[in-house]
Amino acid sequence: MKDLPPLGRAPLLILGFAALATAAAGGMVRLGIVVAAPPAGIAWHGALMASAFFGTLISLERAVAMGRLWAYAAPLACGAGGVALVLGYGNAAFALFVAGAALFSAVSFLIYLKQRALHTAVLALGAVALLVANTALAAGAALAAAALGWVAFFALTIGGERLELSRIARPPLAARRAFAVISALLLAAALAAPWATEAMVRAAGALLVAAAIWLWRYDIATRTVRSSGLTRYIALCLLAGYAWLALGGAILALAGGSGARELWDAALHSVMLGFVFSMVFGHAPVILPAVLRVALPYRPLLYAPLILLHATLALRVAGDLAASASLRAAGGAGNVAAIALFILTAAGLALSSRARAR
Repeated sequence: MKDLPPLGRAPLLILGFAALATAAAGGMVRLGIVVAAPPAGIAWHGALMASAFFGTLISLERAVAMGRLWAYAAPLACGAGGVALVLGYGNAAFALFVAGAALFSAVSFLIYLKQRALHTAVLALGAVALLVANTALAAGAALAAAALGWVAFFALTIGGERLELSRIARPPLAARRAFAVISALLLAAALAAPWATEAMVRAAGALLVAAAIWLWRYDIATRTVRSSGLTRYIALCLLAGYAWLALGGAILALAGGSGARELWDAALHSVMLGFVFSMVFGHAPVILPAVLRVALPYRPLLYAPLILLHATLALRVAGDLAASASLRAAGGAGNVAAIALFILTAAGLALSSRARAR
């Protein structure tokens, strides 16, 4: 068997979504909301979300693209790391996160060798950024240093995927070179973060703003937003995400990593929720069929969780900026509700599509 069949990929997704549920519950406790959550979900909310959930999800997508059985060891290691962390085996969990990211990086590099292009190179840099973050975490570096690697991982991964489609808009060579420079510098900032955290946080913030401006200028979403149906929905997800990326980057650039805790929360969640989850909502109708061979048809109902996500995130960031714990908690609870609503909506649409097909 050269590749893992779609049914065999489902357990890997289950591992990832278990990490998401644990991290979401822990995040709510951190906001002062009384819910049941394992201690690891509270203490390691970021690691579960970035390394266990997204590490599993994105490396699984890359393994499907690779089409080789061994490549699935990357999402397996990331997902197993999340389980180990929840069970209290911290050292084993961090070792699994590092191993998963290393395998993910190897897969991404091999894909680049097969298709030498700027977008595959940027995707490979994104995988390396996850490895940098997980290695910093395992080495006991400051959490801000690891978080910077996670931010670079998301920005480079999403940027690389959008860069591939930007070729339709034919950005000039100078613009493509500029994006390459931004990507390389962002990875360099993540690499240097354990030794110069404050300076690298500010530098990375400025680079995120530059990346957001580039994506807004050259992404085909600025054209396809005038379409209708699924095409318009995806474009709105993308453009809203770029706005949050610019805001998060601006806060990091101005406030740094040692500023008020509220500003750190606003910056990180502008990127992790406003940018990253907006991309997840937008790309799910395309990625889910590719990974699991399950159709996710577009329906206007998909706008409900999208609107809820951005509205409650705006409330959360407003609470951060106003130093209001109640507003921040209300926004955070709404963020979790938006993600849960999207999962339920997507599952319902997929099941109804499958029933009609039968």
